[in-house]
Amino acid sequence: MSDLEAPLRPKRKKNMVDLLVQFRWIVVIFVVLPLSFLYYFSIYLGDVRSDCKSFKQRQKEHDENVKKVVKRLKERNASKDGLVCTARKPWVAVGMRNVDYKRARHFEVDLSPFRNILDIDKERMIARVEPLVNMGQISRVTVPMNVALAVVAELDDLTVGGLINGYGIEGSSHLYGLFSDTVVSYEVILADGQVVRATKDNEYSDLFYAIPWSQGTLGLLVSAEIKLIPIKEYMKLTYKPVVGNLKEIAQAYIDSFSPRDGDQDNPAKVPDFVETMVYTPTEAVCMTGRYASKEEAKQKGNVINNVGWWFKTWFYQHAQTALKRGEFIEYIPTREYYHRHTRCLYWEGKLILPFGDQWWFRFFFGWIMPPKVSLLKATQGEYIRNYYHQNHVIQDMLVPLYKVGDALEWVHREMEVYPLWLCPHRLYRLPLKTMVYPEPGFELHRRQGDTQYAQMYTDVGVYYAPGPILRGEVFDGAEAVRKMESWLIENHGFQPQYAVSELTEKNFWRMFDGDLYEHCRRKYKAIGTFMSVYYKSKKGRKTEKEVQDAEQETAELETPEVDEPAD
Repeated sequence: MSDLEAPLRPKRKKNMVDLLVQFRWIVVIFVVLPLSFLYYFSIYLGDVRSDCKSFKQRQKEHDENVKKVVKRLKERNASKDGLVCTARKPWVAVGMRNVDYKRARHFEVDLSPFRNILDIDKERMIARVEPLVNMGQISRVTVPMNVALAVVAELDDLTVGGLINGYGIEGSSHLYGLFSDTVVSYEVILADGQVVRATKDNEYSDLFYAIPWSQGTLGLLVSAEIKLIPIKEYMKLTYKPVVGNLKEIAQAYIDSFSPRDGDQDNPAKVPDFVETMVYTPTEAVCMTGRYASKEEAKQKGNVINNVGWWFKTWFYQHAQTALKRGEFIEYIPTREYYHRHTRCLYWEGKLILPFGDQWWFRFFFGWIMPPKVSLLKATQGEYIRNYYHQNHVIQDMLVPLYKVGDALEWVHREMEVYPLWLCPHRLYRLPLKTMVYPEPGFELHRRQGDTQYAQMYTDVGVYYAPGPILRGEVFDGAEAVRKMESWLIENHGFQPQYAVSELTEKNFWRMFDGDLYEHCRRKYKAIGTFMSVYYKSKKGRKTEKEVQDAEQETAELETPEVDEPAD
């Protein structure tokens, strides 16, 4: 058996849950999609009302809401009340893991009013926003101004708070890093009710570097200042097909945005946007984009593709046509390009609605797509949720760029999931060692894509039903995730915490560095007020006693030393 052959597996016996999943599209069509449309429309109306207010009025309301949260925190009796959690319902979160930590006794704080854009400062090139502002909302405001966030995550529903406290990436991350790397300052309410502003060079710089990936367990984020960049009206997108083995596909992907001469900071050699989709073990399409003006896009002979129209072919299927057409170029309106994967949820829409990609469905019903992820979760029930955890994969593997070929081969052997999404991002060498950090000494190797100040990583997005499941074979989803996590630890990779994790506490802190995080937990009195990031991310239900015992054990440990600033 060659290294890339998937192991032979016995046939799997189907049960009633398989039948429910097979015909779940009925619930999606008649319940989830109509409710999703109404939900999206109500949110849009709320955004419109917010846009009608001046920035000054929004700031005044923000200050009043902050005072309410501070007052609520001070009402908490630490000896009687549970740990602090937001009042957001568990099913509302976009992530796939169960928010079972809220089953334990907890003290709720309502952050639902924090969904406004507070300021767009084109002189400083800064957007000040509240944590529940989502990507669709902010791009709707900024793109007509010819500015945008440096990193605009693809799905409309993803919020600023989730992308900061968790994980956020886009096709521009090879230039700007992860979403949290583009933040200039955080406004945070600490456990004792103190409101602080953390930047990388003020007295709260340690908190500034500790917040990303902390899952809101150091304090309550109530606003952030985020870097803006100048943009143009269109994205000039080049589709380049690649045929070969997985190692050859990986190298073509690396070559699409990383000059072999190491000149990674040269804008003439590095595109503005990058992504690659791997459709089979031998076929992929590399896409690179550059901002283009309206005048350029509308020149004679250029093709403009409005991918945002509801009846258009789903983007990943449109890109796949390059395998037959050959290399081609087209111009896409910038905002439509940003959210190109929203309508079909990458390719998950094909599993949710098997006929959703057909022309007749797109034409007549595409306007009510996509189903809202939170409503999909709310209507699936425990049995179907467990079925998806066992028979479905929604994971991201963050690996050093030079190991992307190894990662592709590993996914093929162990999961056999296609398509795969590849998106590069810089992992910066920072003054303090954060939860995710580049390999020690990476700058000495001068590998393709790396610079002296950042190591190039890549996200291998694994979203779909594994090949064995599609063939009706036995597949142990939990075991596959455990193997993936072990492989990531061995290869200095990381697993975003939105996904279902099988990590033990020991392995969690083997994957992530906890020194700075634990230092800030103690310094800012988060212990005993907020649940630790491991227990918040941990799979399964958490009892009150389990959580409280973990907090007590943490409080009794000695304060760890924090790494000294890098030279």
